[in-house]
Amino acid sequence: MDEDGSDPINQRTDSNCRLPKLSGGDCLNSSKKTVLTEKTGGSSRREMKSFFLAVLSSRLFMVFATLIIMSVNGSGYMFGLYSNDIKTTLGYDQTTLNLLSFFKDLGGNLGILSGLIYEVVPPWVVLSMGSVMNFFGYFMIWLLVTSRTAKPKVWLMCLYMWIAANSQSFPNTGALVTCVKNFPESRGCVLGLLKGFIGLSGAIMTQFLYIALGLAGFIMIVIILQNRLSFTRIEYIGSASVVLILLLLPLVIVIKEEFNVWASKTQASSTHSQLNVVIENPPAVPAKPAGAKKEAFNCIKNMFKPPDRGEDYTILQAIFSIDMLILFLATACGTGGALTVIDNLGQLGKSLGYPTHSISTFISLVSIWNFLGRVLAGYLSEIVLTKYNFPRPLMLTFVILLSCVGHLLIAFAVPNSLYFASVMTGFCLGAQLPLLCAIISELFGLKHYSTMYNVGSVSSPVGSYIFNVRVAGHLYDKEAVKQMEALGRTREPGQDLNCSGAKCYRLAFLIITAATLFGSIVSLILVFRTRTFYKGDIYKKFKEEVVESQAGVAPTGNGGLSLREMEDNATVAVPEKTALSDG
Repeated sequence: MDEDGSDPINQRTDSNCRLPKLSGGDCLNSSKKTVLTEKTGGSSRREMKSFFLAVLSSRLFMVFATLIIMSVNGSGYMFGLYSNDIKTTLGYDQTTLNLLSFFKDLGGNLGILSGLIYEVVPPWVVLSMGSVMNFFGYFMIWLLVTSRTAKPKVWLMCLYMWIAANSQSFPNTGALVTCVKNFPESRGCVLGLLKGFIGLSGAIMTQFLYIALGLAGFIMIVIILQNRLSFTRIEYIGSASVVLILLLLPLVIVIKEEFNVWASKTQASSTHSQLNVVIENPPAVPAKPAGAKKEAFNCIKNMFKPPDRGEDYTILQAIFSIDMLILFLATACGTGGALTVIDNLGQLGKSLGYPTHSISTFISLVSIWNFLGRVLAGYLSEIVLTKYNFPRPLMLTFVILLSCVGHLLIAFAVPNSLYFASVMTGFCLGAQLPLLCAIISELFGLKHYSTMYNVGSVSSPVGSYIFNVRVAGHLYDKEAVKQMEALGRTREPGQDLNCSGAKCYRLAFLIITAATLFGSIVSLILVFRTRTFYKGDIYKKFKEEVVESQAGVAPTGNGGLSLREMEDNATVAVPEKTALSDG
């Protein structure tokens, strides 16, 4: 033993062992070195697996998955592409065709069933049900339109269209409601972004926004080029590939942000040698008092005694509240007129003499600006609300008022006005939907949001039936019959009914303009009713919940993370009254 206390025997080397010996006298030979390397490699693989699972289970990845789902959930806006084929093949008049489009709008917006199902089953079940309904509905329509089956009754065609369109409400509910509940303080941004594709930080959401706007801009350029040039098959494949890449770009943001979180957690756990977290038994759920059954019978009585705005309403309290009725009437006027434009784009273009390829351009313009309207309305309303307490109902009023301009352009048939009308209609319809969803969540709470969100959406098909079927369809057929009689002809059974000229839709859209103006005035009533509510901090409840969750947290030695954050980030279940040790 040397003076410094070291053992020279354990530090010597011999001809068979070129490396220093271990304290037990064993040689650290190549085989043992390989074992240590394998252990290091195994640890690295475990870390990669842990990171991979953290990404898949993160809220950001859920947002990315929702974006992909919503990007293929807009088949209802394509009705104008094939409506003329349905009309010609099945011999419908415009009123019957618009009745079919009404059932499309009814199915797409009547999501009460999906909302109720969402209350009792996981989101993946809701999404699976929607995919099955989508395939069945559109497959049956395809069989009928291609004459592979006998000509159907109108009611059967309406049923298939309703089933196909109603499938869209299932992804809307399963994906959108989940995101809103995960990010209650950024609901405007989340609703705008997700409805555009059909507590997240602004920096991350802004990156999503930039990618989304880039995608919309690229598609706009492709549409313009397709109108000017004739694309080959390879060029179509190339443009579609770019769109696919842009759709997948948000995944890069998800991986980047989750890696930063994962790295900080790893560094914090390596800094502290001992981690001791105790999770106490949750408080026992108190037994229901004897009179609990009687309280169930008071729901009808209590539905006319709603809580304060911003608190959790019951479903009946929300449905029968004055605020919901005002919202319903205003959006029925606003979205009903916009849906009438979208559903009649094919007939509008044909009656005004636009070339056939322009009709697909109108539909693409509506879709792109619909997306931009949803995203910008969600973000802009969130910014002005948090910074200036600018009420969302007032922004809804401005959007409804702006849509009157698009209706007037169609009514007076200004040359090339249908291009501008498509842009304005798409933007205004897109802007109304996230505003409506956000207002409902703010006024009536999030407890039953999945159902109340779908109740509010029923206003769209109601407005569509009034303006699309009873007004536009009826007046179009009336003018078409008048033109046919002027030519000395009569309509034969099963013959489609067509109208030409600006008169086909003029009176209808003047009526729709007046009704939309009325809707904006009704929306002003809600602005005055809620002005005090929006002057306060509408997110105060959620901020208090965060403070309460962080209060009274014992030191955990995990880099200052609160117990709630650690529970959210945990990848394994922790049993009751369990102590975790890192040592």
